[in-house]
Amino acid sequence: MDNFQISLAAARVNAGLKQSDVSKELHVTPNTVVNWEKGTSEPTISQARRLAAFFGIPLDRIIFMQEETN
Repeated sequence: MDNFQISLAAARVNAGLKQSDVSKELHVTPNTVVNWEKGTSEPTISQARRLAAFFGIPLDRIIFMQEETN
């Protein structure tokens, strides 16, 4: 499992959301979100940007699972 899959699933679970909730927000099928989390497909750059905005986290964190440093 790569960083994107881990960070997407973690962001979704931490937000208390179902895969179907994310799919509705991004206007994709629930199966698309399942495939992103399984690693069988990846979002486009614009979809990744919308995911980051939806979860309120920086794009590089959702892609590379980078923790913010203070």
